Amino acid sequence: MKRNLLILITAAALLISGCATGPTVTRTASDEVIDLSGRWNDTDSRLTAEAMVSSMLSGGWLERFSTDEGRPPVVIVGSVRNKSSEHIDAETFIKDIERELINSGRVTFVAAGAARDELRDEREDQQSNATQSTAAALAAETGADYMMQGVITSQTDAIQGKRATLYKVDMELIGLENNQKVWIDTKEIKKLVEQKKNSW
Repeated sequence: MKRNLLILITAAALLISGCATGPTVTRTASDEVIDLSGRWNDTDSRLTAEAMVSSMLSGGWLERFSTDEGRPPVVIVGSVRNKSSEHIDAETFIKDIERELINSGRVTFVAAGAARDELRDEREDQQSNATQSTAAALAAETGADYMMQGVITSQTDAIQGKRATLYKVDMELIGLENNQKVWIDTKEIKKLVEQKKNSW
């Protein structure tokens, strides 16, 4: 009797485990637009960065600077504050902007924030631990002419299974020597999400 019960339990366990299904995963192209929740996503970040950098590089400030100084301007990306109603990884957006700036070939780009601090720490360490001929020189950084800064905000309106969210990204370019704002722009993304039998 106990033996039959053990066989029955084992068979049931195998049957249940065989019927259990896991999630289905489909690989897609990294630039394919997939919007599941209606919240800010990688596509919004990429498209906004592309639009902002394109706008910035078409501004009159770039030609004026290149003509006056005889070289491309040096740009650094500062903070992009997330003041929206949801979690947005601003670092991902900053990296998208950096990629667009560097790949444009129209400005010289220098590291900022934690990356710059790490490089400075390494240079300092080399002064004591690397040979004199290979140690990177101190106080030889390329100074930035302009800093790009911005803020992400959002407004949400919802009723009976419908939610509309407006994301607004404001960016500006400021001269480091004189604090003059030489470029400013806004990009808006509006999303409408409908979900039956649900409310927010």
